[in-house]
Amino acid sequence: MSHHALEMYDYHVWANNKIITRVKELPEDIYSREIPSVFPSVSKVLSHIYVVDYGWFQVMKGKEMKDSTEQSMQLLERTDLVGINEMERLFIDQSESIKEFLNQQDDLERLIDLDNPYASKRDTSLAEMVYHIVNHGSYHRGNITAMLRQMGQASVMTDYAYYWYSK
Repeated sequence: MSHHALEMYDYHVWANNKIITRVKELPEDIYSREIPSVFPSVSKVLSHIYVVDYGWFQVMKGKEMKDSTEQSMQLLERTDLVGINEMERLFIDQSESIKEFLNQQDDLERLIDLDNPYASKRDTSLAEMVYHIVNHGSYHRGNITAMLRQMGQASVMTDYAYYWYSK
């Protein structure tokens, strides 16, 4: 039987793809247009989601969170500069790597000693990390929806329940 964390990660990938596809349909300047909002632009939000997913993936693979965060910050500087088509490619490649890794795990409830430099040490399962990635992405996809509306554009439904019926 498949673990629910795998289903949730599939939802995350689906929802990211829905948002990216929608942004690609809009006028080209929407992606990088700076507006007064939670993030300065849609491109910065997508870059943030991508980089946070990257950081958690590194932690899942055994990297210390402090080191993963430092790597992620360096990656953020590069991804902040890419266009929507390149960002889409980065998301696809990374999600395929994460899915492959997760599908190879014998036990997604396996605990990892997570030493969070912003909090403290905690035993955390791979599944919990996946749930965090999904929740974090949902939160920021909501930011993108609000930002698109601020710019006079419609967004797209990415609710989990909508995902159920899309399959």
